[in-house]
Amino acid sequence: MTGQTAASQLAGFAAACRDQIPAEALDDAVGRVVDCVGNALAASASDDPGEPHVALYRVLSEQGGRAESSLLVRGQRLPAPSAALINGALAHALDFDDTHLPSVLHPSASVVPAALAVAEAQGASGRALLTSVAVGNEITNRLGMSAYVPEQRNSTFFVRGQHATSICGTIGAAVAAGLLLGADEDQLVSVLGIAASMGAGILEANRTGGTVKRIHCGWAAHAGIEAARFAMAGVTGPPTVFEGGFGFLRAYLGDDYRLEPLVAGLGTHWELLRTVYKPYPSNHFTHPIIDCALALRADGLRAQDIDSAEIGVPRTVLRTLAEPWPDKVRPKTPYHAKFSGPYTFASAMIGGGGLGLHLADFTDAALNDPDRLRLCSRVSMSGDPVCDEEFPLAFSAVVRVKTVDGQTLDKRVHSSRGGPEHPLSADDLQTKFRLNAEQALTAAEAAALAGRLRSLPDVGKVGPLVY
Repeated sequence: MTGQTAASQLAGFAAACRDQIPAEALDDAVGRVVDCVGNALAASASDDPGEPHVALYRVLSEQGGRAESSLLVRGQRLPAPSAALINGALAHALDFDDTHLPSVLHPSASVVPAALAVAEAQGASGRALLTSVAVGNEITNRLGMSAYVPEQRNSTFFVRGQHATSICGTIGAAVAAGLLLGADEDQLVSVLGIAASMGAGILEANRTGGTVKRIHCGWAAHAGIEAARFAMAGVTGPPTVFEGGFGFLRAYLGDDYRLEPLVAGLGTHWELLRTVYKPYPSNHFTHPIIDCALALRADGLRAQDIDSAEIGVPRTVLRTLAEPWPDKVRPKTPYHAKFSGPYTFASAMIGGGGLGLHLADFTDAALNDPDRLRLCSRVSMSGDPVCDEEFPLAFSAVVRVKTVDGQTLDKRVHSSRGGPEHPLSADDLQTKFRLNAEQALTAAEAAALAGRLRSLPDVGKVGPLVY
């Protein structure tokens, strides 16, 4: 085994989990698979040629190759990396995927599709699949934690416009794939070292449009599988890939990183368990805004009663939710609307569904609803010092409304629904999966799928999940 570099410690941890993993981590992984599959099924309901997953399917089905792993919805098998690319793009397409704080990344949408594809190709057990998901997510989260500098109260990845979800998710996906391929500790060190050269992703599409971000997790899943296969074939990676002078942390983060969270308490403290589920299909920074709006609405406020609304959020998220302002007041596409503070506030005041806001609130019809657009035009946004202090350990917001009859109403949320202080209940998660899965399946098919996913710990050989 290589010396005690960060990569060797992570590899040792991953290998040890094959023999012993806490029951709570294994159980948590079941929930990650359920949520990820539901999100992907909901996204698959659209066959619009402009959707990135449709474009990916066209390209990759034309390329063909060995039939190893199933696409979740088309009843077709492709090479494992190709299947993971399409399924991972679907898993992230609606921005409904789980989030780890304070790293502010979405681990499962990269790791789960990679693990599902390799588990099916290898005929692995359900337990092996879930172990790989738990370990892959844990490593993804810890890489994200390394970029969280408490003094800055932010992720350095995010400050630099880098998509930590796909950058770190590539490495987590690679370890998940490596475990399922039977990699030993030394091979896992190389898996880490190779994958660190393959992750990428920038966040400009969140601000000004473009569909490329929606394939980031698919590409991370694809690249992770390839990195693991390359390592198994004899390609090697640098053992100091993380902490080295030209390593991952310094290359991406400069001097604004911490090595300790990457390796401290491996195997005893699980960051996996601090990953939260989303109740609403939009950028997570919008969720406390939605919560404020829903609370005001529950108190009796109506959209037509609002003369103006000022939304306060952490200053650092204004780039995502409020810039450029003309595009946030009138988003260009339904997906772009998921990253708009004004639009998500207006939709929570006017629309609704699911757990409070759902897929119907992000359609062309909703986007062009004159009532929503009118309310968007009455919204302003600014940084709030309380929210600054709370971010990114929690996502918070404050809304101050002036009504047409001269009243002033305030509503503050310190931690968004689904966040660390307000986790979704088992019933909430069941409802979320059912509503998502039924976008692509009948009610009976969705219920049967939920049962199969929940029984994964007892499955002897993973096969196609949906067909």
